[in-house]
Amino acid sequence: MKFLKFIPLIVLITLASCKKEKHTLAHHEVKKEIKDTILRIKPLDITLNRVPKAFVDSKYKSIDNFYNHIWPKHNLSGGFLVAKNGQVLYETYGGIANRSTKEEINSHTALHLASVSKVLTAAVVLKLIDFKKLELDQKVNSILPEFPYDDITIKMLLNHRSGLPNYAYFCDNAEIWDRSMLKNQDILDLMAKHKFDLYFKPDKKFGYCNTNYAMLALVIEKVTHMNYRDAMKKIIFEPLGMNDTYVFDYEKHKDTASLSYKGNNVLYKFDFLDDIYGDKNIYSTPRDLLKFDMATYSGDFLNPNLVKKVFKGYSYEHKGVKNYGLGIRLREWKTGEKLFYHNGWWHGNTSSYVTLKKDTVTIIALSNKFSYKPYKVSKLAPLFGTYPMKDADEDLFD
Repeated sequence: MKFLKFIPLIVLITLASCKKEKHTLAHHEVKKEIKDTILRIKPLDITLNRVPKAFVDSKYKSIDNFYNHIWPKHNLSGGFLVAKNGQVLYETYGGIANRSTKEEINSHTALHLASVSKVLTAAVVLKLIDFKKLELDQKVNSILPEFPYDDITIKMLLNHRSGLPNYAYFCDNAEIWDRSMLKNQDILDLMAKHKFDLYFKPDKKFGYCNTNYAMLALVIEKVTHMNYRDAMKKIIFEPLGMNDTYVFDYEKHKDTASLSYKGNNVLYKFDFLDDIYGDKNIYSTPRDLLKFDMATYSGDFLNPNLVKKVFKGYSYEHKGVKNYGLGIRLREWKTGEKLFYHNGWWHGNTSSYVTLKKDTVTIIALSNKFSYKPYKVSKLAPLFGTYPMKDADEDLFD
């Protein structure tokens, strides 16, 4: 296992920005216009103070104690990183990416983010809204005409209030799908054909569902005239310097991607759901996710009014501290404290991305060997602020 005690990191990142065209475009010009405007690069204004060495030293020991408690004898199979103001306080990697080749996991090993992918999918959707190419309350079937549910909006997909059925369930029915490799478009086509019942009336309540983000990936494709994989690369990954991040393509990456394992080290084999993207299938590293997190502190990342809509809860049907914003989970306490995060779980991959906005702290844990341990890293929050984490249990599902 490679262990890095202290690595100062100054994140210099840029993000795609867009300028409005002054003339009205003909239909045949739309494809070129969208690609051109989305890809204009502009430096982000991020002014975060350098963390004093005394602060680093004071937090290092506590984080190290936590790490050795959660992953005793260094049994982490993945990566773990804690940063303040974009500066790494603690970082460590360990385990095997591929047990057949004995490839070890290091800081450049891209691991499956599982549902943490939703955070990045949402970021591109929100950028398109910021670009005026899409509207938050726009009906989904105004973009995807085949989509058979009239009352569902982009916002309902983002905050999981659509009521859509889970594609993993209806596609597991042999009369519906033959278990050949499923594509996002297949999910839409099946819903258009069968018009499956919604789980509940749109916007009635929260219902976490991967279908929402599989549909958002198709929305991204329709609006940008690019494949989702290319759109994510051009709009987020390349501008932010996320050079080790990519969207999995089964035919292209099945022999080279890091693999995932059960707790007893048995390989999780790919199945017919492993080519769906938007809800999962982004592979990345803790360092690349840190670059993304730092981008969110820039006023140029998103319009401030839109940012406010992202980091707020939309589901208060049940009492409690947990809620969901636009592509991000949150805990909000009566004290006024808020913690933002997203967890993930797919096959043997488990992941956690925690961002403490008030304290500019980033906590990331990725594992390719099944374990609930990455979900526990949010317990580090009280080390940086007044977060009453003892009053909140960990989320054991993504």
